[in-house]
Amino acid sequence: MNDRPDPSARTRLIAPATRRGGGRRPVSPPVERASTLLNDDPAAMRDEGHGPVYGIEDLSAARGLRAALADLEGAADAWLVPSGLAAVTVPLTALLRPGDEMLTTDALYGPTRRFLNRHLKPRGVAASFHDPGAAVADILAALTDRTRLLLIESPASLTFELADVPAIAAACRERGVLTVMDNTWAAGLAFRPLAHGVDVSVQAVTKYIAGHSDLLMGSIAVSDPAVGRQISETIEDLGWRVSPDDAWLALRGLRTLPLRYAEQARSSLVVAEWLQTRPEVARVIHPALPGAPGHDLWRRDYTGAASIFGVVMNGGSEAAAHALMSALELFGLGYSWGGFESLITHETGQLAFRRATPALQGELLRLHVGLEDPADLIADLETGLAAWRDAIR
Repeated sequence: MNDRPDPSARTRLIAPATRRGGGRRPVSPPVERASTLLNDDPAAMRDEGHGPVYGIEDLSAARGLRAALADLEGAADAWLVPSGLAAVTVPLTALLRPGDEMLTTDALYGPTRRFLNRHLKPRGVAASFHDPGAAVADILAALTDRTRLLLIESPASLTFELADVPAIAAACRERGVLTVMDNTWAAGLAFRPLAHGVDVSVQAVTKYIAGHSDLLMGSIAVSDPAVGRQISETIEDLGWRVSPDDAWLALRGLRTLPLRYAEQARSSLVVAEWLQTRPEVARVIHPALPGAPGHDLWRRDYTGAASIFGVVMNGGSEAAAHALMSALELFGLGYSWGGFESLITHETGQLAFRRATPALQGELLRLHVGLEDPADLIADLETGLAAWRDAIR
């Protein structure tokens, strides 16, 4: 009898690389660049038992990445698509039909909202939006007889509201409503949606899993094979696959995900707590901060936190926000997050796309904390805040 405890995710993500069997081999699978795959026997050309039939199917690196992601998510299967946005749009395309309705948060990721309005709406799928901070009962009250799917984004984009995912998923399952959750913030590591009753867990591999800001990719994970079949067939019909080089890079990044995620979370809290003490800052929006909205849900359901958060300034203007950003040397000015580098963006303008614009005390900045020394990042932000003060005088 083996009395060893089940290994942690940190161990499980590495163990397949060192598993014995198959003779001498590299630690990482080879990068196989191929469109045509040759056969020795005409009868075997369409036999999938011998492996992929054509290069559009996943080769060694992609198959290894899919297996590792399925294990991380606790999924029956996981698929790869060319971007994080595709990870959201593929399940919606696969699971919704003309005449269906879907419900989601008003704080939805901007490109996903655009897809709902520009692609699904003309094809007969209606989307409605609930308040990002709505109670579970209010979210469920917004479901109708035609609601087929609830898209969960928790924490929500830019304003980081947390949802009671287990309660929402359970209630939707009772009503026959499918749930899809964008879980990029938790990276499949700090929260496992499928284990909490969600039907489909998606994330942008671009962010924490890849970890080096050098590729675009998304993942889709399911526990129900029937739901998975619809998603798999949609991916096949659309012809959406990832390159072997990107799959190899993402698999390499995945091996160190737990260490990077934990260290960046630690540093982000150091920076966030310091910002809370600053008179230029009205509030910091970070679910892992004690007293923050949703903090109790975070403590109950999550084992870690992302290193991205919002900073609401005390008043100010776009010009002041840009002055602060321009004075920084360690924070890059660029979109995305989850990489090794720290980033800052100005997000006040994005809030205008919501049906109900949140009332904030001032300009909204979004910070992503990388792997730099937090003391150095704080010193950099000191310089930025000085530029802010000069700009608002």
